[in-house]
Amino acid sequence: MSRTLDPPSALTGEGDEEYAKSLSNRQVRMIAIGGAIGVGLFLGAGAKLAADGPGLILSYAVCGVAAFFVMRALGELVLHRPTAGSFVSYAREFIGPWAGFASGWLYWLNWAMTGVAETTAVGIYTHRWLPGVPQWAVALAALVFLLTVNLLSVRLFGELEFWFAVIKVLAIVTFLFVGLGLVLTGAGVGHDHASPANLVSHGGFLPHGLPVVLMSLQAVVFAYSGIEMVGIAAGETRHPRRVLPKAINGVVWRIGVFYVGSVILLVMVLPWTAYTSGESPFVTVFTRLGVPGAGDIMNAVVLTAALSSCNSGLYATGRVMRALSVRGEAPAFVGRMNDRHVPYGGILFTAIVLTFGVVLNYAVPKMAFDIATSVSSLGVVAVWATLVYCQLRLRAAANRGELRRPSFRMPGAPVTNWLTLGFLAVVVALMAFAGDADRIAFWSLPVVVTVLFAGWRAVRRRATP
Repeated sequence: MSRTLDPPSALTGEGDEEYAKSLSNRQVRMIAIGGAIGVGLFLGAGAKLAADGPGLILSYAVCGVAAFFVMRALGELVLHRPTAGSFVSYAREFIGPWAGFASGWLYWLNWAMTGVAETTAVGIYTHRWLPGVPQWAVALAALVFLLTVNLLSVRLFGELEFWFAVIKVLAIVTFLFVGLGLVLTGAGVGHDHASPANLVSHGGFLPHGLPVVLMSLQAVVFAYSGIEMVGIAAGETRHPRRVLPKAINGVVWRIGVFYVGSVILLVMVLPWTAYTSGESPFVTVFTRLGVPGAGDIMNAVVLTAALSSCNSGLYATGRVMRALSVRGEAPAFVGRMNDRHVPYGGILFTAIVLTFGVVLNYAVPKMAFDIATSVSSLGVVAVWATLVYCQLRLRAAANRGELRRPSFRMPGAPVTNWLTLGFLAVVVALMAFAGDADRIAFWSLPVVVTVLFAGWRAVRRRATP
């Protein structure tokens, strides 16, 4: 016998009743957009273009298809039951308690490492203006600022993230229009000319072969990380079943335009050999245009993108840690709320770990970003796989008449579920054959699994059913 969707009042198992519905519709939509535009594109694309050439477009396109199915799976789950626990709650419901525990901690690992990457990026960007200031000092200052914002109130976080997202979107849209104009007119950009011919010049579309492009999939998956943020915001959103489908669909089409479109234009505006790992490709383009101050303005924009992503990470981990804590699957401290309805325990816990990133920036500043993004990608893959598999189980439960399936559904299920899961497995396997940072992350996987297994055995007896 089927049952109706759970009302918000039933969502007491994750502690959702203590959250204030402080995020407005405009803030949720911009959080969704902002989560889909991060430092993986603004900084990481430069290094990958320099290493892989125009073939990087294929990586962004393929990963974009996978991200589309992940978002639609998330959309169906959110419409089934909006909750700040997001995939932790869904994993617990459709797979089992151990899955909720594992996915929650893996997501925390993802954002902890993403925070390291973002604060590292802040240090790299700031070096353009303050070359004498150590990278670690800038990373520490950025962390303190964002921690303060997250601890004050959800409304302040939402407002800051709204304007961060506005700046990022305006910057990307500006680049798309400027880049398209440069390509259509064949304009000079420094010593080169913008032209579609740049797609195949300087060694061809695949100058180093297809295997090199495949090795970049991990970095591109990291670039897309954050798109699932809108699911976590569901627990603090007014009228989530009306707002979230539009927000999720908006993320899907922006993936195609902002990510794939931007990389295509980057390759056409300048030869891929013009980009470097130490500078945002967008800064490279605007600096070579020779417009006074254009490079500095774009550098400020990409600095904003890095701050935005780290800001979102502190927000997300605070909610996920609370969802684990109320079930006895994380220390009691990380579940604590203040009188402003902010889960300050989880936010502080993540911030303490992010100080490791400051140490990493001090010890190995040139490798800090790559190591952090590689380890973070493991968490991204785990979360995406969890969402896709949970939707598979939701569909099966609906077919058995145990619940009513939402009208907002994942297209092509269950075939698309298995194809997406297979693709994510390939991404992880390829990390064993990629660069040093990727191999470090891959061989850390057994350690992560062992720690999770031991952790679950330690807490399962006291975990709340």
